[in-house]
Amino acid sequence: MDTELTIDELLTTTRAVRRKLDLDRPVERAVIEECIAIAQQAPVASHDEIWSFVIVTDQDKKDALAEIYRQGWSGYNKTRTPAEDATPESLQRDKLVDSAGYLAENMHRVPAMVIPCFGRRPDAESTAWQSGVWGSIGPATWSFMLAARSRGLGTVWTSLHLVDEEAAAAVLGIPYPEVMQAALVPVGYMTQSRFKPAPRRPLSEIVHWEGWQGS
Repeated sequence: MDTELTIDELLTTTRAVRRKLDLDRPVERAVIEECIAIAQQAPVASHDEIWSFVIVTDQDKKDALAEIYRQGWSGYNKTRTPAEDATPESLQRDKLVDSAGYLAENMHRVPAMVIPCFGRRPDAESTAWQSGVWGSIGPATWSFMLAARSRGLGTVWTSLHLVDEEAAAAVLGIPYPEVMQAALVPVGYMTQSRFKPAPRRPLSEIVHWEGWQGS
């Protein structure tokens, strides 16, 4: 466990790890379960704990999920429009896309896949109800990712396998009509453990006091 991290450092340096996952080192089942036990304590929008996690380490199942993921990545990549100017923002975006492509190519090699699920499909529900769904499974998954980081593990929230969620459900025996997959989180030990806060927009551009027009 990385005991040198303060709470603020943990929150500001837990990055989306794609290239720096150790693809050859297994992740112990007990460590993943420790992280999930912590995730259970997340502050969620609903007291009904109808979310769960599916952990995948079986190679055949990882291969099948990785293929579905690559199909999603291929579709996304075809619709992406290259930036016309080499601005800092476009260069950062190109760097992210490059690392995402690397992950897509190597998804079958990640030591573990963690798939957070919600025990009800919100497709026809109101925005208010759907907010409660994501306000439950989202914080729980983020708590899992923070706990993983504190134990030397890297993670990243991905969703491209959801372009064919039903096929992914068939691979894992998830009852698709009743259970919604929220993400696919690759998990592995990191080849680099120290990260810095990433550049972000100034607060003046994203904070609106007292209303949308407030500053």
